[in-house]
Amino acid sequence: MSNDVEHYSDPQDAMIAQFLMHNDGDELTDILVAALEDAFRILGDEFQTIH
Repeated sequence: MSNDVEHYSDPQDAMIAQFLMHNDGDELTDILVAALEDAFRILGDEFQTIH
């Protein structure tokens, strides 16, 4: 695996690349799980608004 840092136009892609480059898988997993929980909460709120 190369240590060269690729430049991304999307800041989120760059952040993920940094986590992967530094082998911070656990921290990245925690962030992704929190994002999924937020997404499901928002979807649940929207579903309740419709019905």
